[in-house]
Amino acid sequence: MIVELGHFALILALSVAIIQSTLPLVGARGGDQRLMEIGSIGATGGFVLLAVAFSALTAAYVTSDFSVLNVFENSHSAKPMLFKVTGVWGNHEGSMLLWVLILAFFGALVALFGRDLPATLKANVLAVQGWILTAFLLFILFTSNPFTRLDPAPMEGQDLNPILQDVGLAIHPPLLYLGYVGFSIAFSFAVAALIDGRIDAAWARWVRPWTLVAWVFLTLGIAMGSYWAYYELGWGGWWFWDPVENASFMPWLAGTALLHSALVMEKRSALKIWTILLAILTFSLSLLGTFLVRSGVLTSVHAFATDPARGVFILVILCLFIGGALALFAWRASELEGGGLFAPISREGALVFNNLFLTTAAATVLVGTLYPLLLEVLTGEKISVGAPFFDLTFGPLMVPLLLAVPFGPLLGWKRGDLLAAGQRLYFAAGVALAAMILGLAFTGGTRVLAAFGFALAFWLIAGSLTDLFVRASFFKAGWRKGWARLTGLPRSAFGTALAHFGLGITVLGVITVSSFETETVTTMRPGDTVEAGGYTLHFDGASRRAGPNYEEQVGTFTIRDGGVAVAETESAKRFYPARQMPTTEAGIWTTWFSQLYVSLGDPSADGQSIVVRIWWKPLVTLIWIGSVFMALGGTVSLADRRLRVGAPTRSRGQARDRVAAGA
Repeated sequence: MIVELGHFALILALSVAIIQSTLPLVGARGGDQRLMEIGSIGATGGFVLLAVAFSALTAAYVTSDFSVLNVFENSHSAKPMLFKVTGVWGNHEGSMLLWVLILAFFGALVALFGRDLPATLKANVLAVQGWILTAFLLFILFTSNPFTRLDPAPMEGQDLNPILQDVGLAIHPPLLYLGYVGFSIAFSFAVAALIDGRIDAAWARWVRPWTLVAWVFLTLGIAMGSYWAYYELGWGGWWFWDPVENASFMPWLAGTALLHSALVMEKRSALKIWTILLAILTFSLSLLGTFLVRSGVLTSVHAFATDPARGVFILVILCLFIGGALALFAWRASELEGGGLFAPISREGALVFNNLFLTTAAATVLVGTLYPLLLEVLTGEKISVGAPFFDLTFGPLMVPLLLAVPFGPLLGWKRGDLLAAGQRLYFAAGVALAAMILGLAFTGGTRVLAAFGFALAFWLIAGSLTDLFVRASFFKAGWRKGWARLTGLPRSAFGTALAHFGLGITVLGVITVSSFETETVTTMRPGDTVEAGGYTLHFDGASRRAGPNYEEQVGTFTIRDGGVAVAETESAKRFYPARQMPTTEAGIWTTWFSQLYVSLGDPSADGQSIVVRIWWKPLVTLIWIGSVFMALGGTVSLADRRLRVGAPTRSRGQARDRVAAGA
């Protein structure tokens, strides 16, 4: 009965979404306040209905109701409860239900926190959200219904894909979807502005918090996905340029550009048309990622679906929304004011420079991702575009961008002084030069690119702190007054510094692990030892253990430093009988920011030895720590009292004055 209730709630949500997508739009055109209010009611009601549907599917998983096809194909009675819950979105149908739930959630937030938005703009935004919700609910109900019943009901399920039975799955997809889907708000604001034919700085103030929220979640989602693949797949890499990884990275690059562009628009009423286009492109790349993951055109551990019929449906959605939005943009863009002028050397100019390289980088990743697919469709020839292509194209684009990052906050609006900004960065330049010299000395002058990478990382780290130091005026005002000024700075200043600081930390981790990691592949017997990263790894032996729904062969290793045991780690090869699939569970020992990574291979024919792969990964955790700093910077910026979700509320004094004037 609960399953049927969930299915019925899903159908009702579609009906509400259709109403939400039409009546508010009609009301906005005719100035009918009652019709426009239906948008808020529909957005809130749709979210409640989808929450009921999602809860019903979760209940089916928790109770192991194998009469539901989706539960039968992706669960097992012996599966731990955590993975029963995470299995709800560990498959195509359930993940799409989570996708539309988050979409409805953002729509409900606009309805709740957008009370100070102009009525017509709010109605148009919620109507566009209704269009997107309607399209994907039709997709779910006609091609991906999670509530399909089986008759007769099987006694046992087929279990969830073993590599998805991990704590990371409880975190990664929801974070990623909150980022992916969150950009739909920026898209809806852009389309609503084009429908209305009006855009101004207030529009940027309303849209920037939503963009920032989506960017924070997408940053965390990508970082969590990277770490999950790193430890769960047993391959020892943190990024593979997998097409599905790229599908989430492209909207992140475009979303980063959108954040900076919206800042220029808010502060200087410039880049209006470009900001609108970026808002459309960012969510378009999110939709493209949805298509790549669910169309069957890609084979990846991240891909959910391989049904071409579903791919055609999503492709139609893709063409309607991307093509429709770009057509509307082409029609309306000439009617919009271009915005204010500024000198090339200014904060606006630095942010345009940022946008140029970020969008070019996103286009590069897009070409590298789609070219093999297009070539196969047109010629039937199969090729792969991997790390060498992206390293040679994406990497060089990032260098000038990273060099320019510390200059941006130090330049003035409208017209800046590049020489003065450079003088303020003397200390950062000195730190970067020292890092390069130490890097060359440490490597004996043989790793010039690595030394340059160290300099770039410390340039970003020191440069991010320079802006705060300069704004506090410690040298002129003294330390006491400087500290008072520092604590009085707006939170957005700290948020920017934290985000740029985190970028530098991530670059430092990437450069170090890429340049200095070591890999050893060897066959070990109990009692054998291997040197890695200055430590001695002793193989204690292997044993067999049984888990809730798997069997595993576990290798135990003792890590010694100078002959003294400092830690133990276990690496395992698991086998899941229900799925008939093996997985590799890496043994990872973390010391400070570095890791010793151990992965078991296949046993030898004599059964006495086993293949072991051992990596020493210096400072590898900085890659993800830096991502957390970036997300923290976005969160701190979001907490700035000048940057609220929606337009600033009217003060009490203004409200009293208005009442008095009305009286």
